[in-house]
Amino acid sequence: MSEGLREPGARCLLSRAYQRLWDSSQATLQELLDREQPLLEPVPQRDRQSFQYRLSSLYLCYLGLLRRFNTLYDHMGQPQKRRLLRRLLDSVAGRVLELKEELVRADLCETHCLDRVLQDLTLTLADLEVPIPRYFLLEQSIVLREQRLMLEHILSRMESVSLEQDFPAMHRTHAIILLQTAERARQGRLRATIMREIRREEERDRKMRKDGWHMFNQDQAAITIQKVWRGYLQRKRTQQARQIEMELIGMLPSRRQVESVGSVAQACPGEEAGRLRQVEKGEQFQVALVQTRDSLRDIEGPVLKEQTKEQIRQWFIECHALTGRFPDYPDESLGGSHLIFADKTPEQVKMELEMQVQESKTKNQEKNKEKEKEKKEKKKKRKEKKARIEEEDTMLKVLPSKFIPMMSAGHEEHKNLWKSPYDSVHPGQSFDPETLRVETRKDVEQALRIQVDELMRQELKNLRLAVGREVGRPLKFAKKNTEKKAGKKKEKDLTSNRSVDSLFEELITLDLLKKSETVALKDYVGDCLYLGSTLSLAKKLPMPSLFDIRQNMALYGVLRLGSSDIHSMAPLIRSILLVGPSGMGKKMLVKAVCTETGANLFDLSPDNLQGKYPGKTGAQTLVHIVFKVARLLQPSVIWIGNAEKNFYKTVPKEEQKMDPKRIKNDLTKAVRLLRPGDPVMLIGTTERPQLAEMKGLCQTSERVIFMPRPDYASRYELWKRMLEAQGIQVTQSLDISALAKVSEGYTAGHILKAIQSVLTEQRLLRLAKRPLVASEFLGHLAELEPVYKEEEESLKDWYFSTPLGKKMRRFIKDQEAREARLAKEKKKQK
Repeated sequence: MSEGLREPGARCLLSRAYQRLWDSSQATLQELLDREQPLLEPVPQRDRQSFQYRLSSLYLCYLGLLRRFNTLYDHMGQPQKRRLLRRLLDSVAGRVLELKEELVRADLCETHCLDRVLQDLTLTLADLEVPIPRYFLLEQSIVLREQRLMLEHILSRMESVSLEQDFPAMHRTHAIILLQTAERARQGRLRATIMREIRREEERDRKMRKDGWHMFNQDQAAITIQKVWRGYLQRKRTQQARQIEMELIGMLPSRRQVESVGSVAQACPGEEAGRLRQVEKGEQFQVALVQTRDSLRDIEGPVLKEQTKEQIRQWFIECHALTGRFPDYPDESLGGSHLIFADKTPEQVKMELEMQVQESKTKNQEKNKEKEKEKKEKKKKRKEKKARIEEEDTMLKVLPSKFIPMMSAGHEEHKNLWKSPYDSVHPGQSFDPETLRVETRKDVEQALRIQVDELMRQELKNLRLAVGREVGRPLKFAKKNTEKKAGKKKEKDLTSNRSVDSLFEELITLDLLKKSETVALKDYVGDCLYLGSTLSLAKKLPMPSLFDIRQNMALYGVLRLGSSDIHSMAPLIRSILLVGPSGMGKKMLVKAVCTETGANLFDLSPDNLQGKYPGKTGAQTLVHIVFKVARLLQPSVIWIGNAEKNFYKTVPKEEQKMDPKRIKNDLTKAVRLLRPGDPVMLIGTTERPQLAEMKGLCQTSERVIFMPRPDYASRYELWKRMLEAQGIQVTQSLDISALAKVSEGYTAGHILKAIQSVLTEQRLLRLAKRPLVASEFLGHLAELEPVYKEEEESLKDWYFSTPLGKKMRRFIKDQEAREARLAKEKKKQK
């Protein structure tokens, strides 16, 4: 009985805590919206640092707000609040992506030094982490499961066929001989092991008989036992004192922290129960939504229809009385009768007709003058363009946001509907029927308006025929150039006669669509650069850390691919290029993006395309099928390993048969055809970008992420986490700091190989008797080839020859020249 009472009480406390978090998040959102307006004002170049600081602080605040909304969305049970939260969560995530773009424009770099801002805002490194909403995977779990089952079914069928081909039938006698040989070898190894143990025991007994037994009297035996016991107790006390000291100075986690981790692990079943309650409440809300829509359509629908008809008829009469003719009915693509009630009055219709007559008269005159003015206008445009470019270069400002209006609308809805305490009115977090009725009425009115428009168009035709025999003219409105923005060329469907399932199976059969390994993005271990701002002030360019690389992949890849709503409005990024030496985890990041978003993994690496889709049109067909299936089964990641081969300056002789450049042109065109709302990302990885043509590679890759060797802090985290992943508890006898120091120049792949070489099965069995020491790894590290500084410098020079790298280098030179000029002026004044 007590447990039954305790659970609702705990749930009530949790709901109040989340309500307080909801209210505080809305207050924070209001503060951030107030801080947005000053950023739109242009700032001169001399205030660049203050501009960067304001952008960075706003970016970190939005990250914190995104984390709060993500937590609330996971635990909120009220369906209507969840719909509002979803819109706010997507809009805040989109604003984070917009601010990331602004930071790139301001810093001229993909990574940013936020340590000073973190310190001023009293935030920790955990506040820099980009939260990944769980609904990315939860809301499409059924579709992902079906695709996974289909993929596994096709792969298993292929494996069975390959096994039949790879293993031909063997004669029975030959099979028996193989089995006998293996079994006799096993028995021989076992007998040798047993004989070795017997010989060791015999040798031990022989030495004992030869040396004789040392006899102790009672006092000597007691003293020996006391020495051993007291030594053990003292060592234990010393170890405990050392543990307390290390916990006090923060070098080791306290026992409370370890217990809190266990309590978090125990809380997982509670989260699952809460998720089931969310699903149950959502289903109840959907049932109520359908019932409310049907009742409104049946009860209020006829009345709304008649009222709308009467209003439109009145508009017909007024227009006819004013202009002498009936108006033209707006097309459905322009809004239909909604456009009439929103924007049009009879006076406006009359003005529009007069303007059309005047325009037709002046058109002929303007055509003759246009040719003469073209030359003058071109010169003016050139001058204006130069002036505008110079002005943009000298002024810094934030571009208008697409997500701020969404956040403002969501905040207003919260203030109008949900600011009052809700749980007291609607216990159990059920839906609000009045709010549901108001929202549903708008949808019903929209559906009825479309039906009324069809009827009134026919009625207007009948009126024209009956009254004045007028012929309807198409109503001309200013059309939005949506087609031009979407792209001038439309992609031709080369496989219109084939189903998606057949294309899907074909790509799996040809190993172009692969099953991605499950890798979490948080498993890409690395620490932050703590002295980035200090290095920048000292005129030293800080290199990106592994933490920065993980953050960029979360922002560029995961947040955009996880939601089509975010992708459709966020700054468009269609392709990423990961540049770094071998062992830096480039392929792991590709798999992590697929895991976090549930994306399909397509492999267009040159080595994987050899012999597939040959012929003149084979490359075009290959790229078309891959991008078509990727769009239809979104989200999707198209991976190209060794991406430099597609853009070789000179193809090596040994690779000429492979023809790695055959998809170059088709790939570039296909990437350009990706539009907002198509969660498809092209991710290339390369170790030798110097071999590729810079123009082609950078045109295909919109973002280039440079991955240098890990620094000391990241190497320390790598050693620690990788050892813990192998089940090793890091103790004082294992000096991780020394390992991180001596492994300079080695990548994460090198460190993992060294750990796997040392931690064999036999070594793991002996850990209790002989703990690990740092010296055991040195020999295995020495056998591996590190990444030398010259190789990293070569990659760095290549990065600074990319478009963004050139901008950064030019800015650094201009800044140095400005500082030198100011120093000369100061000397002259003295």
